[in-house]
Amino acid sequence: MKDVLKVAVLCAAVACVAAAIGYAKGPPPPNASLPAKAKAYGRYCQNQSKKHVPGQKGTPFSQCVTAMAKLATGKTDSPKAACSAMSKKHVAGEKGTPYSRCVAAGAKLLADQKKQQNP
Repeated sequence: MKDVLKVAVLCAAVACVAAAIGYAKGPPPPNASLPAKAKAYGRYCQNQSKKHVPGQKGTPFSQCVTAMAKLATGKTDSPKAACSAMSKKHVAGEKGTPYSRCVAAGAKLLADQKKQQNP
C-alpha cells in the first residue's frame, strides 16, 4: 500500500514540474486552444483589478486579457493601441493606472514572443 502511495506522489510531482516548465516558456502558439491562451494572457495581467468599474465594459483584468490577445494574434503591434480602452485614472493605493500596467504587460508579451521566435 505504501508503494502505491509513493508512486502516486511521484507522478503528481512530475506532473507539477512538467506544468511549470510548460507555463514558463512564454505565450502559447497561435494554434493553441482558447483556454490555454486565456490562461497565458492572464499571467501578464495579474496586477489588474478583477472588480467591475462603473461605465467600463468588463473588468480591468478582462480588458487587459483582451488587449494581450490582440497583441499576440497580430491585430495590433502597439501595446498603446491594444490597451486604449483601459482607464487612465489613478486608483488609490495602486502603482500606476490600469492603462499603464496594461501597456507594460503588452511590452512584456511582445518581448516574450520575440524571444520565443529568436532563441
